[in-house]
Amino acid sequence: MTDIRIEQLHVPDNLDGEGAADFLRAVEVSRQVRVGTWGNDDLAYTGEELLALCHDPYEWYVMLVARLDGQIVGRAGIAMPLDDHTELAHVTLDVLPSAEGRSLGRRLLEAAESFVRGENRRVVVVETNHSATELQSEQEGGGDERLLHPAAGPGALTLENRQARFAHNAGYQLERVEHFSSCALPFPAERAAELLASAAASHGDEYAVHQWTDSCPEEWAADVARLEAEMGQPAGEGPWDVAHMREAEEISQSTGRHTLVTAAESRASGRLVGYTSISVLGKRDDVVFQDDTVMEDGHRGRELGLRMKLANLQLLARDYPNPHAIYTWNSAEDTHLIEINARMGFTVAGVTGQWRKSFDPGD
Repeated sequence: MTDIRIEQLHVPDNLDGEGAADFLRAVEVSRQVRVGTWGNDDLAYTGEELLALCHDPYEWYVMLVARLDGQIVGRAGIAMPLDDHTELAHVTLDVLPSAEGRSLGRRLLEAAESFVRGENRRVVVVETNHSATELQSEQEGGGDERLLHPAAGPGALTLENRQARFAHNAGYQLERVEHFSSCALPFPAERAAELLASAAASHGDEYAVHQWTDSCPEEWAADVARLEAEMGQPAGEGPWDVAHMREAEEISQSTGRHTLVTAAESRASGRLVGYTSISVLGKRDDVVFQDDTVMEDGHRGRELGLRMKLANLQLLARDYPNPHAIYTWNSAEDTHLIEINARMGFTVAGVTGQWRKSFDPGD
């Protein structure tokens, strides 16, 4: 008789201590799931990264595991913010393909929901990841009646997909569909020169570029905070000001990450009108992530975003030459950035579905 158990995993103090073997097995489960989805482990946590996440002072991270005859074959990571959004819990589910078909995903999700409701969390957010190849084959086999459209923005997922069907059947609403794309590094110098020439022809010398790593220079701090506040990020966190920005910088640096920023100053006004950033992981140097690109509306359409992104890649190549790829996510409705990324050679690897489920506090 098959023995299935769902239990909370003890988080060790270090990777050499008591309980480290089970912790590393859970890390390996997540790695194998991502290899199965994307064909590589670029998006997988290392043991060091996940351990740091579990000890984040601003977020309570709990891990549940599924054991099949004593072996860890699945896990649910539960991230619960401690300072803002205290009604939320983000749940990440991973089950080895070899263990599918035994309702482990459903049991892990139910256990995670029970846990977070016991902590007075009223909203659970989960993600589903879908490779471009997988989506193409599934959409070819289903009609429009099998498509799920998000509550916000364009895009769709098909119920032919196992993950989408799982989330839908569990009572989650598809909130948003994001494009996931990648670009090989190093970026070709000839291509960069060609694109920079195009950008220069579009806006001339109307803008000055400024760059920094990790900490924004004080002279630009108010401008960056203003741009972030105008963008509405992070959503729901109240007024976004320099103090919030400095705290976010400290949190990022405490994890070992580095943030490379290129910003554009309007020479006419003397203030920043846009910026873009890249994150370099603290525990691995072979992949990096394109983060926010923010631009004031009056300066869009002049290839300024393209110029900033290219300049930031040049900064990356100078200071961090090892990455073989850069990854990014874009909301499906952000056609402007998607077009810029396509010109730079980013290729769509797939999409990520953002799903949400709310619980009545009285339930």
